[in-house]
Amino acid sequence: MADNYHYGLGRRKSATARARLTSGKGKITINKLPIEDYLDKSERLIWELHQPFELLDMTGKYDVSLLISGGGMHGQVGAAKLAISNALADMNEDLRSTLKRAGLLKRDPREKERKKYGLKRARKKEQFSKR
Repeated sequence: MADNYHYGLGRRKSATARARLTSGKGKITINKLPIEDYLDKSERLIWELHQPFELLDMTGKYDVSLLISGGGMHGQVGAAKLAISNALADMNEDLRSTLKRAGLLKRDPREKERKKYGLKRARKKEQFSKR
């Protein structure tokens, strides 16, 4: 394969995203679907995915191919944003400090808390009844 690419991995909640950046015209595909079809034309989520490129003034310079699994829509977009940022940082070390200052290289550590024995959910208990 003669085409050179840069790879990045991102995780958020239970979602995992793998990004592959190649030089191109700014086309983003998620699981082999165009971004608009995968995200149901949600402007907020599409804007969030473009955030690393807009910060670095690189809009339209790279094609991104994302493979995403697990989680819900917001978790997947957060994982994809981190994966794209990691791929950009892998491509050029000088960009790392800019991405880091913007908080785009930080993994959000919040995970779903496990259900405990004897409880209905992680922390929900039976309702107290006096009689």
